[in-house]
Amino acid sequence: MVEYFQHARLPHLIFGEGSIARLVELAATFGKQALILTGRQSFILKSSWPTLQRELTAKGLLFSQEVIAEEPSPSLVDEIVSRNQAKSVEVVIAIGGGSVIDAGKAVSAMLCHPYPTKSYLEGVGDRRPTAAKIPFIAVPTTAGTGSEATKNAVLSEVGPEGFKKSLRHDAYVPDIALLDPDLATTASPTVTAAAGMDAFTQLLEAYLSTKASSFTDALAWEGLTHIQLGFLSVVENGQDIAARTHMAYAAYLSGVCLANAGLGLVHGYASSVGGKISIPHGILCGSLMGVVNHMTLDKLLEEDPSSKALQKYAKVGSLFLGERPYENAGYAKGLTDLIQEWIEKVNLPRLSGYGLGKKMIPALAAATGMKNHPIEFSQEEKEEMLRKRL
Repeated sequence: MVEYFQHARLPHLIFGEGSIARLVELAATFGKQALILTGRQSFILKSSWPTLQRELTAKGLLFSQEVIAEEPSPSLVDEIVSRNQAKSVEVVIAIGGGSVIDAGKAVSAMLCHPYPTKSYLEGVGDRRPTAAKIPFIAVPTTAGTGSEATKNAVLSEVGPEGFKKSLRHDAYVPDIALLDPDLATTASPTVTAAAGMDAFTQLLEAYLSTKASSFTDALAWEGLTHIQLGFLSVVENGQDIAARTHMAYAAYLSGVCLANAGLGLVHGYASSVGGKISIPHGILCGSLMGVVNHMTLDKLLEEDPSSKALQKYAKVGSLFLGERPYENAGYAKGLTDLIQEWIEKVNLPRLSGYGLGKKMIPALAAATGMKNHPIEFSQEEKEEMLRKRL
């Protein structure tokens, strides 16, 4: 029996190697004036960038470019909007990692809103965004956040009073998501590993979520299968297109799953810690994924050994470990051990290297939500998780 569930809207998806060749044709359906957001290197270092510029010009499209060098802030969005407000932009195109796509979503919306971006942010501003936006095309060059499938743009303001919050509306789902695995081949092993661990985290958290449904379980399982097939291979050889394809598909599915099932404690830390220290989202999530899952499993074994979450941990463990003479607890423990092995194998850094200090931990733990996580943790336990990754 399939229980009640809802399904968030999705973009028009175009997936496959070489699909970047369709970008100009797709952009032209919206108009003649484009605003293109890119990262500093990932796309503009590829031959695809000069090719795209030539094709845009040949098609009669005017375009301007903005570079997103780090995770976007509300003030950065406002600056980009101000520079482009008078250009009558008809389509916004974001080509880059999750930060670039989040910035593109926010810019496409804020070009149609009269007040500063910060005033529309959840938990920060006092205004609600409307559905108004410029048509938006998302072209990811990393396989991590799945932002190309979601309705929220994550924006940060880092500092003592900092925050990491979403600009969110159903209308902000990209109109088109164009996923070409070849675009990720210039990503460094570090970026590839961090992004991949973020996708892995999102799929596992959505699978374990208290909001999970048969629908999200099926998609999360499919995504986890592709993580198992592609992650280590793509970190070891970034030119492996088959592995890049596995990871691009897994990351997209992770976005679909988080939009419908929500996430857990790792992403609770991503919000609280990410607003206080400047650290790439994928590194933060990947670094904490091991300790959070290890302590979650230990607590489930102690307090709720017959839980659905423990059964799910075991099922994922059997996927990643293969057939072994284990009971559920053995497969589940094997999975959490494997996650930690991967964190060490790909050299994901500890949090102290980005400025997280012991004195910050109590306040950060107190500010960390665990919505949709399969089991509750105390303040002391949440502090312990952070201390273990200093």
